[in-house]
Amino acid sequence: MKGNTGNPLGLTSLNHISLVCTSTEESIDFYKNVLGFVPVRRPGSFNFNGAWLFGHGIGIHLLQSEDPEKSPKKTEINPKDNHISFQQCESIDAVEKKLTEMVIQYVRNLVEEGGIYVDQLFFHDPDGFMVEICNCDKLPVIPLVGEMARSCSRLNLHQPQTTSHQQPIVHIQVQTLN
Repeated sequence: MKGNTGNPLGLTSLNHISLVCTSTEESIDFYKNVLGFVPVRRPGSFNFNGAWLFGHGIGIHLLQSEDPEKSPKKTEINPKDNHISFQQCESIDAVEKKLTEMVIQYVRNLVEEGGIYVDQLFFHDPDGFMVEICNCDKLPVIPLVGEMARSCSRLNLHQPQTTSHQQPIVHIQVQTLN
């Protein structure tokens, strides 16, 4: 699609992500009690087990695995793996303390770009899907061409944006809980 610019599909926002899980109940508990999502009603016409949750402006659709015994589970926390990231404006240290209290294993990264430091915490949901909590809003979003730089929270989602999400990782500290 070379030369294609703008918003050819007329997208307005991210609606939801779907995750296949080995235990819908265990995943509901995680997304509700760790990340603050709220279970919401899903269409009754679905003929498969699952759950819908909503929070932070996004939906998470949990789909019960048809064969939970054969579902692969990631154990290594790799910040370069697929993940969903949540902005955290308060204190990353407080989030780290809470994860430790909840006995959730995590990796903490510190990213530096032009004198700006961003903290990241990575951990897995019950099925090994990666979750990131960060204060990435500190980094300006600098389009490769065109418009002015803006912070993440001030983006006009109806304007075409081009960004680079590759940041150098300066420090990785692995926290292992017994």
